[in-house]
Amino acid sequence: MRFVSEQRLDDGVLARDFTLGDIPGTLWTPESAVPTPLILMAHNNGLPRTEARLVARARHYAAAGYAVASIDAPGSGDRPRSATDDQARAELRRAMQAGEPVDEIFESFVGPLVEKAVPEWRTTLDALLTLPEIDGGPVGYSGWTAVGIRLAVAEPRIKAAGLFAGGYVPRAQREEARQVTVPLLFLLQWDDRGNPRQRALDLFDAFGTKEKTLHANLGGHTGTPTFELVDGTRFFDRHLK
Repeated sequence: MRFVSEQRLDDGVLARDFTLGDIPGTLWTPESAVPTPLILMAHNNGLPRTEARLVARARHYAAAGYAVASIDAPGSGDRPRSATDDQARAELRRAMQAGEPVDEIFESFVGPLVEKAVPEWRTTLDALLTLPEIDGGPVGYSGWTAVGIRLAVAEPRIKAAGLFAGGYVPRAQREEARQVTVPLLFLLQWDDRGNPRQRALDLFDAFGTKEKTLHANLGGHTGTPTFELVDGTRFFDRHLK
């Protein structure tokens, strides 16, 4: 892992961009010099890690005493897109505009993306846990549900997960949800037209953990209330501190 830039922000949080092979990422850490718990913050494909609302979430958790790391998924942010990726996105836009079913397009696109993203997150986690300001964890996860499910099943170092129900979850991860046993906070936007409400409720029901909480709020895909950040902090405080 090589840090390529750093900036001390006005809330005292230190933001550092890094590269790990061809993986670009950002690490936000609080002012405190003592080792802090780590939150891995993933986002749905297409959004760069520099998206304003993602950065705001990272800074909130860092100011609350967490190290927060985000990397760009394959084909998003600072990473090159393949012709196959662009074709899939174009087909998805066409189908949505035409009012056609899009599940199979999502399945063919998101499924392979999860398979690529999870090993990169595990490699990134290996490197992050060697840093003195993190010193081994503990580790939480926040964000993209499909990747979060796979990581929570495959990675025993994940101790708690906050998942956003706004992205498509492939069939493989819907089945894997039954193997998730870590404490879970699941956020659902009740009026998200791109995410059928019943599918999200069925997924919540499928999670195997004995400690899971569902927060449902009125509003569309990007309308998650800001107070959920406060509740998210309380959730991670309970399980990581």
